[in-house]
Amino acid sequence: MSNRFVLNETSYHGAGAINAIPDEIKARGFKKPLVVSDPDLIKFGVSAKVTDILKNAGIAYEMFSDVKANPTIENVQAGVAAFKASNADCLIAIGGGSSIDTAKGIGIIVANPDFADVRSLEGVAPTKNPSVPIIAVPTTAGTAAEVTINYVITDVQNNRKMVCVDVHDIPVVAVVDPDMMSTMPKGLTAATGMDALTHAIEGYITKGAWELSDMFHLKAIEIISRSLRDAVANTPKGREEMALGQYIAGMGFSNVGLGIVHSMAHPLGALYDTPHGVANAIILPTVMEYNATATGDKYKYIAAAMGVEGTENMSQEEYRKAAVDAVKKLSQDVGIPADLKEIVKPEDVDFLSQSAFDDACRPGNPRDTSVAEIKELYLSLM
Repeated sequence: MSNRFVLNETSYHGAGAINAIPDEIKARGFKKPLVVSDPDLIKFGVSAKVTDILKNAGIAYEMFSDVKANPTIENVQAGVAAFKASNADCLIAIGGGSSIDTAKGIGIIVANPDFADVRSLEGVAPTKNPSVPIIAVPTTAGTAAEVTINYVITDVQNNRKMVCVDVHDIPVVAVVDPDMMSTMPKGLTAATGMDALTHAIEGYITKGAWELSDMFHLKAIEIISRSLRDAVANTPKGREEMALGQYIAGMGFSNVGLGIVHSMAHPLGALYDTPHGVANAIILPTVMEYNATATGDKYKYIAAAMGVEGTENMSQEEYRKAAVDAVKKLSQDVGIPADLKEIVKPEDVDFLSQSAFDDACRPGNPRDTSVAEIKELYLSLM
């Protein structure tokens, strides 16, 4: 059996990395980008950090800002129309997962017109052509959308999120500049950071995990665990380390898959517009407890990566509990709610459970599950 690994052609890391964007555009022969960003980033001048550099370099661009926190089919369709009208030849996505996921949907459909029906992209779509080239500039340290082959689009009509997996959608260039993340409020920093930790932990224990992906995920867990509190406090070192940690997690999970933490979080975003990172953070410890018996000795290494001492002398039961407790403590320290009581309505649990079971991330979970067992997990968090 062979294992595939897909990464960006080029990535830039560190403060000031966005200054490399004009050179990348010119070196690749691009003439005009369509910049995809959300209204708040434009309003508060975050997107301007990049567009000012484009202006100073004499690069014409147009802006598309019809992007929601949980991007919809309609957002992607509007973006496709905007791209065609702009005569652009590439995309620059500035934002969190919402902007980058929207750009991926746009780029794939423009390059593969047979998939103009956005719903046809769900799952592993058999597209033939690489996306319109995307330069991705994340403004959050969490989704790692800039380095993944995944994107998530909300089907509002059916109250569900569609997970799309396509090697053709990965941005050709990722520009991971912590200065672009410095204006993130504490709550968003915490939520996206816990999303990144969830990526690293789920990627480490997923059925598809192997030695190369394990290397990335353990390092990501280590970096995120030591830096998230500082990032929430908005220290430069915390921001820079989180920017790197979440990217490393993305390098891994994009290639091996996730599990039912994400499966259970996706319906919450679709039905209640719950921030994805918050949903993941609340669900993660409970699902870790549920999955423990299917993870061998991996929780020992998770606990150690999170700074727990003495794991080499712990019993299996002790190091599994230590790993879960470390996640709970980090989540508590950065202000994440402990349960779903304020989010989930009891009458929706059956719908949420079926949606989670049908989600594309569920098959990767290390422990086989059922709709009934997922329902019990939701209820335990209420």
